[in-house]
Parts: sequence; structure tokens; C-alpha cells
Amino acid sequence: MKVVKTIAEVREQVKQWRAEGLTVGLVPTMGYLHEGHASLIDASHRDNDRTVVSDFVNPMQFGPTEDLESYPRDLKHDTELAEAHGCDMIFNPEPEEMYNKNFSSFVDMTVLTEELCGLSRPVHFRGVCTVVSKLFNIVKPDRAYFGKKDAQQLAVIRHMVDDLNMDIEIIGCPIIRESDGLAKSSRNTYLNDNERKAALILSQSLEIGKSIIKNGVTDCKEIISAIKTKIESEPLAKIDYVKIVDVETIQQIEKLDRPALCAMAVYIGKTRLIDNFFTEDI
Repeated sequence: MKVVKTIAEVREQVKQWRAEGLTVGLVPTMGYLHEGHASLIDASHRDNDRTVVSDFVNPMQFGPTEDLESYPRDLKHDTELAEAHGCDMIFNPEPEEMYNKNFSSFVDMTVLTEELCGLSRPVHFRGVCTVVSKLFNIVKPDRAYFGKKDAQQLAVIRHMVDDLNMDIEIIGCPIIRESDGLAKSSRNTYLNDNERKAALILSQSLEIGKSIIKNGVTDCKEIISAIKTKIESEPLAKIDYVKIVDVETIQQIEKLDRPALCAMAVYIGKTRLIDNFFTEDI
């Protein structure tokens, strides 16, 4: 497996693979890989002849008060995990490689980015769309793999690909959880022991929401109220949002009369965690 730092190296390797008639999958990540990322690499390895993993903490998607400098990084660990799961090349550029000093072109989106995480992180999705479109242009993959934990991001990427006529298949992969239900996340490393226990309130509250829906409740306010009540029972938890939205438009809905996403962001101490479920998966 290769670890490369430059765009030119990526393009040269992919050019060689294409000359051999090989298909290419891309797994975009911000590094500090865990079992959730491993499942994406597994899926790409299964579907494609070659797999590229981008390992880049993208400064453009962090706001001025967010955790860019403290975001965990461990390239040695990432390399070992990626290789064990069938990765053929890691692209680990410096920010200067991705964004030259005169960089001034961005990919932005309306509507889908105006709810959920887009409300409290206004620059986030412009950064995501810009870096992902750059990665698509650099690697030119047949398929790209994203986790359903970042459900709004998945919807945004799919919409961007459709809007801009990108010839790439976007694959959404299931959330990978710890044995106690906590969704795998690089930010889980920020939690101390008490916060780690408190973080279980996210998955526990979502299970309450699923149970209510299974019992026939379709009123979104009622479902959200029950989920919030459970979260508020945990002293270390502070709700950013709990919402039910249309899976395609990411706009809030009042009744479960279409495929929907129930998504939340909750602070456990100072750490912001997200989790969700799709009604079609209940």
C-alpha cells in the first residue's frame, strides 16, 4: 500500500490503474480511523479493484471556534488499519497541497444545508462540498463511500453529485456502533469516563423514538418530545437539535408520511456528538 502526499502522485497511480482497466473506489476521511471507517474501506474493497482512502483534516469545514487544532490525528494507526482492510493507497496531503495561497473557488449549496448541522455550523458544508469535489476531481473514482452517521453530509454529497452531473456512484454505509450502542466517532476520544457513559443517552433516546414509531405514532412533535425528554434526563447532555426531516430535502416534516430521517446533535460536556436513524430502517 502506498502513502502519498501530492495530487500528482495520486493522479499518476490512478492513471496506471485505469490503463489496466481497473475500477477505483474512494473513501474520504479526516483520519483517526476506526471501525466505522474500516467498514467503508471493506465495502470499497469488495466493490472495486482498487481503493483510495483520503486522510485529510480539512480546515475549510471547521468554524473559528471549532476543534481543528485538537482534532485527533494518527497517520501510523490509520495506515495500519487501512492496509488491513484492503486499501491500496492513502492520500495524506498538507493543507497547502489542497488549497494554494490564492485559493478562492468554492462549492456551496442551499436548502439541504440550512437545517440540522448547517444551522449551528454555517461554514461546514461549504467546506465539505469543496473538499469532496476536489477529491472527486483528483481521484476520479467510480464509487465513493460515506457513512450514514453523517446523514446530512451523505444527502448533501448525493445532491451535489446529481446537480453537477458527476459520474460517480455514492454509496451510503450503515452506522457502526460500540457494543453498548454508542456510534463510532473520532470525537469519542474527547470523552472522559463519566462523559463516555453519559453519551449512551443518544442511542438510548433514539431507541425510544423507534419504539414509538413502531407503535404507530406518526406525529413528529410527539416523537421528538419523547426523545428530548430522555436526553434531558442526563445531566451532562445538552441538546443542540433533535429533528425529523425529509430524507431528500432535509427539511422538517410534521408527519411520517414519507421516508424520513430522525437526527440529533447533543453536547456531552464540551464534545458535540451526532446520531440518527432512517425510518426506512426500522
